[in-house]
Amino acid sequence: MPRHLSEPTVEFSTWVELLRWRTHREPERRAYTYLIDGEQEGPHLTYAELDRQARAIGALLQSSGAHGERALLLYPPGLEFVTAFLGCLYGGVVAVPVYPPDPARFNRTLPRLQAIVEDAQPLVALTTSPILSLIEALLPQAPEFRAMRCLATDNLAEALAEEWRDPALGGDALALLQYTSGSTAAPKGVMLSHGNLLYNERMIQRGFHHTDQSMMVGWLPLYHDMGLIGNVLQPLYVGFPCILMSPLAFLQRPFRWLQAISRYRGTSSGAPNFAYDLCVRKIPPDQRASLDLRSWSKAFNGAEPVREDTLDRFATAFEACGFRREAFYPCYGLAEATLFVSGGLEDALPVVRTVRGTALEHHRVVEASTAEGDVRTLVSCGRTLLDQEIVIVHPESLTRRQPNQVGEIWVAGPNIAQGYWNRPGETEHTLRAYLADTGEGPFLRTGDLGFLKDGELFVAGRLKDLIIVGGQNHYPQDIERTVEQSHPALRPGCCAAFSVDGGGEERLVVMAEVDRRYEPVRERGDGGRALEGELEHSLEAEVVVRAVRRAVADQHDVHVSRVLLLKAGSIPKTSSGKIQRHACRASFLEGTADAWEG
Repeated sequence: MPRHLSEPTVEFSTWVELLRWRTHREPERRAYTYLIDGEQEGPHLTYAELDRQARAIGALLQSSGAHGERALLLYPPGLEFVTAFLGCLYGGVVAVPVYPPDPARFNRTLPRLQAIVEDAQPLVALTTSPILSLIEALLPQAPEFRAMRCLATDNLAEALAEEWRDPALGGDALALLQYTSGSTAAPKGVMLSHGNLLYNERMIQRGFHHTDQSMMVGWLPLYHDMGLIGNVLQPLYVGFPCILMSPLAFLQRPFRWLQAISRYRGTSSGAPNFAYDLCVRKIPPDQRASLDLRSWSKAFNGAEPVREDTLDRFATAFEACGFRREAFYPCYGLAEATLFVSGGLEDALPVVRTVRGTALEHHRVVEASTAEGDVRTLVSCGRTLLDQEIVIVHPESLTRRQPNQVGEIWVAGPNIAQGYWNRPGETEHTLRAYLADTGEGPFLRTGDLGFLKDGELFVAGRLKDLIIVGGQNHYPQDIERTVEQSHPALRPGCCAAFSVDGGGEERLVVMAEVDRRYEPVRERGDGGRALEGELEHSLEAEVVVRAVRRAVADQHDVHVSRVLLLKAGSIPKTSSGKIQRHACRASFLEGTADAWEG
């Protein structure tokens, strides 16, 4: 491949070496710019400023005796997180990014934070002065925090950078504990080395064809792997600028994301599937008319199932803005593989396959026509890259599946994590798997079901989420999609389907959020009817429940035992937008879900 000015021309063992090299070559080149409200340009960092601040934080950590220890990163969206993360690496400290405590949602956010602190046992916590005050106020509720030394990094003296000493690390040194988002279980600390991160960034650069002329625009949470590794470290690895904004800025006004791409001539930017749907629904035609998206050549879509209808709607809505359907880049990854596992081809339309739904539920791939009934359309998540290997394995016999058979996706390569922090049993089971018949391995067991077709990876669903009712397999995302389309009052991307034991057999339960413009009519204590709040539409909940049951029965031949309608924003989700089906199931079993039930 041709080299570009800022693309590394030598192999680096650590991120310290890479940033020092960039600083030496292009000290005044801007690395990161932050948009304060998603629109107004705020602080920025050149490579020299980034290096100086990282050295200062690294020196602070070294003087605190934190070399080889863990440091919790508790930051609001902004460039302070970036300098703190790199400061950890400069100090020879393992970074532990987490969602900062949110006073408005303590009941939901504090337990996860406490669990991570208890598991990682960090020696220090790096944060800003305002959050430091908040942590001190939390000590009575969270005694786990008392064991940490909390340090604010927003007012460090520049002279501290001169006290930094190179930690002399190797590629196998631990750089990051990336805690899993917890979509199927309690969060686990994925151990990623400098070498894991560097190799995966090389894979991303190769798959996305990034050069020093690329431009990243991102709003994804920086404590999440897709935001940190995809949006922050990839530009640093290749040597191109990055524009960042808060996730809240996007969610409050999705136009800000596309406006930034248009304004800064962004070439690479992406998000989970729901964000593209949100743009179609929330950006009106008059705002679209101001956008120029011709520069956007890599619109990556990952972290949740990629839907063909979403791609179609988005491409149609923004075609007049210069968006090309070929820019879509469906991809697949997970924290245990650092981030990126597979992605599409350069400047090619997404690969789509239509298969028989019933056959897929029996783990067979039978291609079909879209004109036929009982079909499911899947979008390819692309191909493997470099020396990584993907195989499809029978999850019980641990042998390779034949072509046109669905199995568990297993992955091997230099990007696979070192293990789970303090969980040797789960490390052996998940990251040290071997094929039973050939002894090949070790592989990472992803827990995802899928198949390979002409080298393309198609993801069918999560192994643990598979619903088995009446001896038939059902993928929850298929049922959820049917539910969402069964009535206009139900919110897209805000539904959970799962099974529970009932009278010795598995029964299907559905939870679905109701659009804010609607609210189910509830019974008053006096026997009358009452609406909660001023609404655009009144809604008889029984009508929605009947619509859900009818649609699921017609399309999947399965009865929905219970339907729970929830207020908007009630469905538990991970930081990347994935539905937490296990949390939904737990709230149902515990009877804690605040819902109208049918």
